[in-house]
Amino acid sequence: MQDYLKKYLLEDKSVRIESVRMGETWRDAQSHHAYPPVIAALLGELVAASTLLAANLKFDGSLLLQMQGDGAIALMVAECRADMSVRATVKLRDKPIDPTGDLQSLLNPGGTAKFIVVLDPPKNTPGRQAYQGIVPLEGDTIAEALEQYMKRSEQLDTKIMLAADSQICTGLLLQRLPIHGGSNQTEITQADESWNRALHLVETVKHEELLKADQDVLLHRLFWEEPLIAFEPHPVTWKCSCTREKVADMLRMLGKQEVESILLEQGKIEVACEFCAKPYLFDAIDADGLFQAITTPASKTLH
Repeated sequence: MQDYLKKYLLEDKSVRIESVRMGETWRDAQSHHAYPPVIAALLGELVAASTLLAANLKFDGSLLLQMQGDGAIALMVAECRADMSVRATVKLRDKPIDPTGDLQSLLNPGGTAKFIVVLDPPKNTPGRQAYQGIVPLEGDTIAEALEQYMKRSEQLDTKIMLAADSQICTGLLLQRLPIHGGSNQTEITQADESWNRALHLVETVKHEELLKADQDVLLHRLFWEEPLIAFEPHPVTWKCSCTREKVADMLRMLGKQEVESILLEQGKIEVACEFCAKPYLFDAIDADGLFQAITTPASKTLH
């Protein structure tokens, strides 16, 4: 069954509503990994969140949500592109994983964790430069961390509900849209009432209900009295963008001396994509070819 992100506006266009539910896409994302249940739940929530935020990108690029800290989870990354294709990964330290742990205990026991949002335009964009926002990791959940970020960076009131297990990841986003200049007091009051009413409805959703309920059933239960403006649903898919060329660029970044050192020690270079686990093998001849006719350093890549 196809996975979708669905978008709506309240009739007065003051509040945005988004819903995403991923089954096959989320299972594909995990297919080359064996995440403990508590880790899968956190990563699944981050994947759902990345689609909810990427759905509003104004360019044909990608959005990355990255959390890094000093706990059992060293790094957690989810990426969603403008075509609503996603990929995600977790780097774990060699530490015990508490099966009852939460975001802060697993990622931020030392209080130094960072939450990073990257907006990366397409490579062919003139003057292309990625935007990167870095804030402390605040909140007991991924949803709370994102709400704090949106309040700080976008000055937009945002409510996010997320849930995930090994089979499903899902989320709801409610966002108050800016009131444009020229609005009268009646329109402002109506927008306030719309936001408060929609917020109250979304806050009634329980974690288990979000995880188990069909998207359309849940949205109908919440907003059956509200006229909604519906947009065309966006299919969501899993796709890794790794290529041999990107891995080669990464090896060039290491430098010829480091690559030769690895070859001397191991006889070959084996690199597995951290997202999809696809293996890439470079022998001595391949490695030598990396540095022939190279006159400038390779740019940053993400394999």
